[in-house]
Amino acid sequence: MIAKNQIVIENIGKKSILADVSFLGSCLDKPVVIFCHGYKGFKDWGAWNLVADYFANKGFIFVKFNFSHNGGTLEHPIDFPDEESFGKNTYSQELEDLGHVIDYCISSFSIKQVCLIGHSRGGGISVLKAGQDNRVSKLCTWAGVSDFKSRFPKGEKLEEWKSNGVMYVLNGRTKQNLPHYYSFYEDFNQNEDKLDILKWAAKIKIPHLIIHGEQDEAVPLNEAKLLYSKNDLSTLLIMETNHTFGTKHPWDSDGMSFELEKMCGETSRFFGRL
Repeated sequence: MIAKNQIVIENIGKKSILADVSFLGSCLDKPVVIFCHGYKGFKDWGAWNLVADYFANKGFIFVKFNFSHNGGTLEHPIDFPDEESFGKNTYSQELEDLGHVIDYCISSFSIKQVCLIGHSRGGGISVLKAGQDNRVSKLCTWAGVSDFKSRFPKGEKLEEWKSNGVMYVLNGRTKQNLPHYYSFYEDFNQNEDKLDILKWAAKIKIPHLIIHGEQDEAVPLNEAKLLYSKNDLSTLLIMETNHTFGTKHPWDSDGMSFELEKMCGETSRFFGRL
């Protein structure tokens, strides 16, 4: 039976990180897979719990977590009850959060290797971490972004954001107008060097599997091709699927979509477990 443990990773002086750990049998001497969710995402979105079961059954320790400022709370981790926290999130904070999760895994488990999976925006964060942290053994990005800078508004919209101090984005599913404070943009400008995804992709010295859907409606396929062009150790797999690989939230089925299961199989093989 798969063991599932919910944990809280303390972050002194900052918000704690809620995570869960799934594994089969003993958690000793197994590779760990750390999963990073995307923008307006969370660890229990859609079929991610089925993904955790899949990798646990393949012999991994599977860890997925909520970024500390994704808008969830320890008591209510799904959706975005903490809109203020969501508004104060930054790319730098997410990169720091991932570092704390890696610290926890290394200190808590006798692990053979640390593998990262990042979906969408979490893919960009994972690329940055793999380029900057030699504890990462293998990297897989699912519909990962290749650039953060281009996603900020420009011209009059940027000036309006600066003047107001906040802009809002509609979450179509929850109907919330979620805030982004201008500090988000300021943090990027102050830390642009360490947040340049393509620059760090070129510095990665480990294998990188890039999986992307031809029908991705959120992150264009060309972003996967750009990532692929930067790393001689990368492999690009293009699938006939969308941004969420045939799944949605909520996901009521007991099984994964065909596309997601195929992707998990390719990723598991890449990480060294058939």
